[in-house]
Amino acid sequence: MRFRPLVVGVGLAALLGLAACGGGPSATSGERAPAAGNNQQPVIPQESSEKQVDAEEGSAKDSAKDSEKDTTTAQISTFALDVDTASYGYARRTLQEGRWPAPAEIRPEEWVNAFRQDYAQPADDGFTVHVDGARMSSRDEAVLRVGLQTRASEAAARRPANLTFVVDVSGSMAEPGRLDLVRSALLTLLDQLAPGDQVSIVAFSDEATVLASMTPLTAREELREAVGRLSIDGGTNLEAGLVTGYQEASKAFRAAATNRVILLSDGLANQGNTEWQAILAQAKEYAGRQVTLLTVGVGRDYGDELMEQLADNGDGMAVYVSTEEEAAKIFTTQLPATIELRARDAKAQVVFNPSVVESYQLIGYENRALTTEEFRDDSKDGGEIGPGHSVTALYAIKLKPGATGQLAQATVRWQDPDTRSASEASKSLTAGELAPTMWGKAPVRLQVDVVVAAFALYMRDRQAFGMDLPQLREQADRLVNAAEDPMVTELAKLIEQAKSVG
Repeated sequence: MRFRPLVVGVGLAALLGLAACGGGPSATSGERAPAAGNNQQPVIPQESSEKQVDAEEGSAKDSAKDSEKDTTTAQISTFALDVDTASYGYARRTLQEGRWPAPAEIRPEEWVNAFRQDYAQPADDGFTVHVDGARMSSRDEAVLRVGLQTRASEAAARRPANLTFVVDVSGSMAEPGRLDLVRSALLTLLDQLAPGDQVSIVAFSDEATVLASMTPLTAREELREAVGRLSIDGGTNLEAGLVTGYQEASKAFRAAATNRVILLSDGLANQGNTEWQAILAQAKEYAGRQVTLLTVGVGRDYGDELMEQLADNGDGMAVYVSTEEEAAKIFTTQLPATIELRARDAKAQVVFNPSVVESYQLIGYENRALTTEEFRDDSKDGGEIGPGHSVTALYAIKLKPGATGQLAQATVRWQDPDTRSASEASKSLTAGELAPTMWGKAPVRLQVDVVVAAFALYMRDRQAFGMDLPQLREQADRLVNAAEDPMVTELAKLIEQAKSVG
């Protein structure tokens, strides 16, 4: 798959060009206001609407072409927010095993969103909007970053939860690191949940079996016994498991609680109705009833696309785990603290000033694209965002020579999880606020994000803004000490492993 240059001839090699010095703008909070259906974007005129077409059969070449926008005809970029990270987790495992990830399984936005950000948190239950960027060596090329952040919450302060675990016990889960990992994670999680929480456990292979109906956490031993009864048997009737799990969740639905189904599987459906549309329709239907879905992928062979689409249709997120350390992080840290939602149907819209920006290209989010009109159409699906989550979008942009003034304005729109009332927050950036150069003194987290996105593009298309793996490794090595982040150290090692695999 190929990452093509911008239609106006942007030299994308320059986006990761020569190192230089520069400073970056400081993070500021977005201004939040109640949303109105007829709100107008200030300063910049609107475009004629244009929807990016999803790539079929993982065709990144076509989707990249569709994402190339000339501001004379397309001033507005709109997409649904996404906090999935499964693409990065699974690619990390394949590289560590000496395998090259399948290009269709690489979604650059999920790689970037897997990494820590340092965005300021809002004081309320909305979003902070952070916009920054840096010029590249040609001065007329730049990377723009849009960061969105929700407020974290203490697990003890959250509302109670009804959690229905749907566990794949088919034959393929016998591989070490699958069902044994799931059992360990579930037992650990049971110790993390609060007395007001309730848990149901469904196992599925050829058929689905309810091992524990919705049970309060005061009866932990009963739930532990149910986990102990998880055993390998038969094929993978994913639809039966999912439907049974949703039925269990619906029967025990509590309006004052967070109601969620958590699917733990390798995603390799081979029994029952294996038609994707039928399975996805089930997830979408129950999401409309406020029962959301988290997909947790496991296994060397993994149905990435199905699990990702299930999460999208089920108003949830997709993660992937391959080690007990990763499982512990998900089930003991992230899940208890992010069970509830901060925002429903969250969307982002970036309006570019055509007098300053000649063209732009959004990196990733191909299957989350929306039309301009869908941004304020609250019947159109967006992304569900929990407490303490950050979402990052990167744009490669071509500036008009010598242009000054407002470069772009980013707006996030979301609905309150309970009342469904809509709100918006916005932040703009001027051309003068761009860091003079990317490498060296631009914000460290921005530099990390660009290297991560470039690595993902290389793994998918063998073209990372014109850089090769040795150049990517050089930048990652430089950032290891500056970022003081173990994931950046891991990133440098993964790039080195990719050099030996490729």
